[in-house]
Amino acid sequence: MSYVIGVDLGTSAVKLLLVNKSGEVVQEVSKDYPLIQEKTGHSEQKPEDWVEQTVAGLKELVEQFKGNVSEIEGLSFSGQMHGLVLLDAENKPLRNAILWNDTRTTPQCKEIYDKVGKTKFIDITKNLALEGFTLPKILWVKENEPDLFAQAKTFVLPKDYVRYRLTETLHMDYSDAAGTSLLDVAKKEWSQEICDLLDLPISICPPLVDSHENVGKITSTIADQTGLSTDTDVFAGGADNACGAIGSGILSEGKTFASIGTSGVVLSYEPTGDKDYQGKVHYFNHGEEDAYYAMGVTLAAGHSLNWFKTTFASDKSFEELLDGVGDVPVGANGLLFTPYVVGERTPHADSQIRGSFIGMDSSHTIKDFARSVLEGITFSLNESIAIFRENGKQIDTIYSIGGGAKNPDWLQMQADIFNANIVKLKSEQGPGMGAAMLAAFGSGWFSSLKDCADTFLEDAETYQPISANVEKYQQLFNLYKNVYTQTKELNHDLMKFRK
Repeated sequence: MSYVIGVDLGTSAVKLLLVNKSGEVVQEVSKDYPLIQEKTGHSEQKPEDWVEQTVAGLKELVEQFKGNVSEIEGLSFSGQMHGLVLLDAENKPLRNAILWNDTRTTPQCKEIYDKVGKTKFIDITKNLALEGFTLPKILWVKENEPDLFAQAKTFVLPKDYVRYRLTETLHMDYSDAAGTSLLDVAKKEWSQEICDLLDLPISICPPLVDSHENVGKITSTIADQTGLSTDTDVFAGGADNACGAIGSGILSEGKTFASIGTSGVVLSYEPTGDKDYQGKVHYFNHGEEDAYYAMGVTLAAGHSLNWFKTTFASDKSFEELLDGVGDVPVGANGLLFTPYVVGERTPHADSQIRGSFIGMDSSHTIKDFARSVLEGITFSLNESIAIFRENGKQIDTIYSIGGGAKNPDWLQMQADIFNANIVKLKSEQGPGMGAAMLAAFGSGWFSSLKDCADTFLEDAETYQPISANVEKYQQLFNLYKNVYTQTKELNHDLMKFRK
């Protein structure tokens, strides 16, 4: 039997999957590492922590493996997007990595629009200039740590640095490069124009490769540390959302997934790079060669539910909290929740908007509140789906992954609010499975990623929209959309009273 390894380098931990030719996960290892938040709005990690824990995870995976290590043919990566790893001439990190959830770069986003022009910037990158992306972080270091920036030779993203340490070859794949704000997404090349306008040498940008491309073999040092064979091939891998799309089978026109983790993502396949969403949703290169995807983001999806539980029902498990929400009628007995508890991304890109419960009265119970939280999260995701549909996409089937796929009542809410069939996968491993599939395809097991998905992925359940619920939710969705406009000024004024 042959095997591949999918390495998913997340924000809190690295997760490793050992997968066989049938798509079965035969072993799984997770290793965590700390987050460094020394100032408000700052979020950093030590690149060395990623390397140490990835190597430790590979070592544990090999130690648990019952077969011959030569049967492990290759490995690939999924990685947290946007994080800046700035390297010197010897490819050593010059400072801690600045992560995707770091928000210190608002002035640099304004600088980008001032110097490049908002319209031109969106035309090239297909996205807004946002604090989480890589380019504003590069500008921040250049402006605030000039002596350090003067030593910089290149930059990479988190998984790229780990892969470099395993192979001693340095690359970035297109799907992760698309999240840097330096890539011409349609042309699949670094933007000389953006670099020139912002006085950045284009030489700082690393070589580009496809996600399935073989970038080398593990070094003898890594082989000694992990027990893997020096013949183990390493494939470039992709951004976590691109790998999540691959691992959910989003590999053809119209296929869409809704992922509810800490944040929420609605991602839909795009066969070409010429669709113009005017920056309303993200538009990135896919992990599949010459394909793309559009993506909307809810900043606090599962985080909203976790906040609600921690604050108002800390004595309950999630199962206890959500038990019985299916008995609460559509609309939670007139209670509406907006999940803007840490601001919002799509469609508002507003870091100062805050959440609301609208319509509270003394008759409402904890179950009404719990249902309204689930509905509010799903309404937020539906705003992205509405943008896709307004731009001509036909969406009738959506794969639900993450925490939103674990509760049958929530799955039915998604079917009714999205007005689409909701499919739950039999075995859902998300980005880690997508990384494994890139290694499997790169190793020649399949002629295409679609063929790999046909073998690896299997549908388990389908939830169909209930027409009466769809009609009620369409009315409620219109009310939901009004909450942002009617509370925006109020919320912004309240910010002055925060500590």
